[in-house]
Amino acid sequence: MKIVIVGCGKVGTSIAAELNSEGHEIVVVDINRAAVNRLSDSIDAMGIEGNGATYETLSEAGAGTADLVIAASARDEVNLYTCLMSRACGCKNTIARVRNPEYTNDLYRVKDILGLSMFINPEMTAAGEISRLLRFSGALEIDSFSKGQVELIKVNVPENSPVANREISKIDILKGKVRICAVERGSEVFIPNGDFVIHGGDRITVISKPEIAAKFFKKANINIGRSRDVIILGGGKISFYLAQRLLKAGIGVKIIEKNPQRCDELSDLLHEAVIIHGDCMDQDLLLSEGIEHADGVIALMDYDEENILISMYVRNVSHAKIITKVNNAHFDSIVEQLNIECVINPKKIAGEYIARYIRAVQNSLGSNVETLYRLNEGRVEALEFRVKSSSR
Repeated sequence: MKIVIVGCGKVGTSIAAELNSEGHEIVVVDINRAAVNRLSDSIDAMGIEGNGATYETLSEAGAGTADLVIAASARDEVNLYTCLMSRACGCKNTIARVRNPEYTNDLYRVKDILGLSMFINPEMTAAGEISRLLRFSGALEIDSFSKGQVELIKVNVPENSPVANREISKIDILKGKVRICAVERGSEVFIPNGDFVIHGGDRITVISKPEIAAKFFKKANINIGRSRDVIILGGGKISFYLAQRLLKAGIGVKIIEKNPQRCDELSDLLHEAVIIHGDCMDQDLLLSEGIEHADGVIALMDYDEENILISMYVRNVSHAKIITKVNNAHFDSIVEQLNIECVINPKKIAGEYIARYIRAVQNSLGSNVETLYRLNEGRVEALEFRVKSSSR
């Protein structure tokens, strides 16, 4: 597919990289020449310098013949206007990045008028991913298939687990209902057969229905319990969306934020949450607020370095499920060496969600791939596809 991406910031870059890796023809547009050159060179795409919200620039970028235009600039209003102008150019499918919750709540009213095929809120999407991980607090990753009816769940195997030191074919816990489809051991990844022996300390990815997986993990002595009390470090947009979801699910939420004005805003918006004004890096404060006894700790501060450091500290004083936000992809190798449990990148998640939408569009045009996830840092792929009557 030919795809025009307007905006070469972190979100636009992540989306472009994800779609380029799947073989799409990419054109990137930004008013900043340096940003255009940097992105177009890194993924070997065509770059256009100019205001992507104007008819002239969109026409130059080929929006009229493009299969899709993605508006991913820093401003919601510009993104929505870009989609409107893209429709005027002749593009039938548009996606807008929209971060403001007020706009997000109202977009369904004008979605058709603006010609929006989809809108993506990276912060809201990231909050959804985190809430899923907290539902199975012992999971390292969770990906869903068949509209959530089946899930891929990645977990650590403890040394005392009944599945440790056994061949997969001889593991009879709920045999036939749960399949171990990938094993990560150190830096190696295996697609195991029945003779493969699971070791304590391995990270295994299983596929099953969520309720059956829960029974399997219980019998396998793998702690996968649900979080009941969560501490969120940082009070940004992701924290707000996440707190809304957790409170609705009956989970206790405490947010620590150093900006007093933001604390007041969160207190007004989240009546059932406990809002603490303080420095998230203050270890004495964290201990006084019960970090040792929390089921989940989510590091969502503005700076990756702070999120990484505080996660390492919490790991030493608590048994909580720790989820760490890291925006900078260049930190991936460092984070892996530090053995940080769960890392989320909101920009990358947004790119993956858009890629899933594009696969659905392709499916309507003849492709049979409906869902694709890249696991274990891209070394393994899991696909959901439709088997046609003519398939052999």
